[in-house]
Amino acid sequence: MSDSFLEGLQLMALGMGTVFGFLVILIFGTMAMSTLILRFSQPEAPATASGGRRQGGARMEQIAAVAAAARAAHNR
Repeated sequence: MSDSFLEGLQLMALGMGTVFGFLVILIFGTMAMSTLILRFSQPEAPATASGGRRQGGARMEQIAAVAAAARAAHNR
């Protein structure tokens, strides 16, 4: 085999090793961040007794009413 072919193989192995190493670091970094977020995050608020709606339900009803009025005014 020629020297340039062997240098090409070495360069390819170095590049693939660099990419593999970066991906391994990325995976472990993502796992560590996920663990930290789950450990220090606030627990989710329980659903209220009013049909499972949260406090934003009244706000969503107002938005729906405004959207319906805007559509009715547009279709005139």
